[in-house]
Amino acid sequence: MIPAAFEYYRPKDLAGALSVLVEHGDDARVLAGGHSLIPMMKLRMAEVPHLIDLQDVEGLSGISIEGDSIRIGAMTTQHDIIDNAQLALAAPIMREASLQIADPQVRYMGTVGGNVANGDPGNDMPGLMQCLDATFTLVGPDGERKVAARDFYEAAYMTDREDEEILTAVEFNAPKGGYAYEKQKRKIGDYATAAAAVLLTKEGGTCTSASIAMTNLSDTPVHSEDAGAALVGTSVDDAAIKAAVDAMLGDIDPTQDNRGPIEFKRHAAAIILRRAIENAWARA
Repeated sequence: MIPAAFEYYRPKDLAGALSVLVEHGDDARVLAGGHSLIPMMKLRMAEVPHLIDLQDVEGLSGISIEGDSIRIGAMTTQHDIIDNAQLALAAPIMREASLQIADPQVRYMGTVGGNVANGDPGNDMPGLMQCLDATFTLVGPDGERKVAARDFYEAAYMTDREDEEILTAVEFNAPKGGYAYEKQKRKIGDYATAAAAVLLTKEGGTCTSASIAMTNLSDTPVHSEDAGAALVGTSVDDAAIKAAVDAMLGDIDPTQDNRGPIEFKRHAAAIILRRAIENAWARA
């Protein structure tokens, strides 16, 4: 289908983009890579009278690593993440996850900011950012504010971002220990049926910290504190992994759709999380 008519803007700076948002409010949307918004516009699921393309806005892309602090600009593409050797050393889970997003053509255009800001429960980066305990930087007419990824998502396609704000960057500390991002999907390029991001640290054969987040198994990404807590203080043996999986299953709320019935999704989630925990523990 063809989207409804809209006015197209391509500002050169953030102030220009914000001025259009302030002028048109809820009738305006910003465009990053476009892989979520444009299909919705074509299907007439989203009507956007004023479309603001961020491609030419300076300062919204790039990866900065200073000590343990990592900052990724919102317009940084998935390909940029995959191709950045310094980031691969500091936070290898980012590259592992990006390689599982869609296909190479999408990864050349799809951005980190678009992936996290849209609020699509099927996107990979929101759950990963919750696992990393990342912070999002939002800029609006009243200035800049920061929101924790774990507090950002309210419901499907609903976030803490105000209509007149633009997400400009994500920040997190370089993770320590073992990591894994595991994803089950129907075919290459598809959203996850279930995906799990896991970070673990260990000392003397005992798990000292664990962070677990799941994707596309509820209206929002799910950071399962109870699942992580089930692993801390254990040797991550089969009993501990089962306890973590059971805790995660108590936190998710999948719905039936063309990826399968609820019980199948819960089964897939259990397998994916177990695999991610085992891989992360082996790397810790």
